[in-house]
Amino acid sequence: MALTKPRIIELLLITTVPVMFLAQQGVPDLKLVLLTCVGGYLSAGGANALNMYIDRDIDALMDRTSQRPLVTGMVSPPECLVFGITLAVVSTLLFGLTVNWLSAWLSLGALLFYVVVYTMLLKRRTAQNIVWGGIAGCMPVLIGWSAVTNSLSWAPVILFLVIFFWTPPHYWPLSMKVKDDYARVGVPMLPVVASNKVVARQIVVYSWVMVAVSLLLTPLGYTGWFYTAVALAAGGWWLWEAHALQNRAKAEVTGAKLKEMRLFHWSITYVSLLFVAIAVDPFLR
Repeated sequence: MALTKPRIIELLLITTVPVMFLAQQGVPDLKLVLLTCVGGYLSAGGANALNMYIDRDIDALMDRTSQRPLVTGMVSPPECLVFGITLAVVSTLLFGLTVNWLSAWLSLGALLFYVVVYTMLLKRRTAQNIVWGGIAGCMPVLIGWSAVTNSLSWAPVILFLVIFFWTPPHYWPLSMKVKDDYARVGVPMLPVVASNKVVARQIVVYSWVMVAVSLLLTPLGYTGWFYTAVALAAGGWWLWEAHALQNRAKAEVTGAKLKEMRLFHWSITYVSLLFVAIAVDPFLR
């Protein structure tokens, strides 16, 4: 269980299941929902296990990852590698044979993108690692839609972009908190290579784009008044928190008074509220 990083997968499933309700414009087949969730968990779990295998050297040097199974010796590297590959194969076959092959290839693509593009190529080389590496975390909305329709449309693409622009301002506040960890192992997360002012300004820019994109679903006819109201309220509060963090950074506030984790915790609440609204909205139109 620890190798699969279940707390991260919770967020992925939160963005998968509501999109299935939107695609169905009602309650989707519950067996299909279950199979999609199981397949999604196995795929993301395999990706996370392979991420731990590749990053086991720096995980041993970072405080926040020092208790991971490969670091403590609970699991050996070969065991972790076999486990991750097995989950990747099983999840792809499960999707293909019980859901559809479009969802299977999207799921496998997300796994490979996270492991190869983010973990192996971007993470240790560029401060834009989480921006482009976050594409893997955007894929569940495409998978949820394709599981129901066996196709794609503009609605999941818009939600893909919402998660794409959500990921950096979600993760950068946490990176600000633990930047010493990343600096120690030479991972150039943006807060390591840039000042808090620069990071906060980037957070504000991405936040505005994210909120704007989230409002596109309604004029295109995919959602109604309920989703719009939630998106406006939750997005407005997000922007308030983002600008407050920027103001503290401009004032050169540091340490606990910077309160960067306020936005991190709100970002999880925001995405949960937004996608619950996506699931509820079809019943109120």
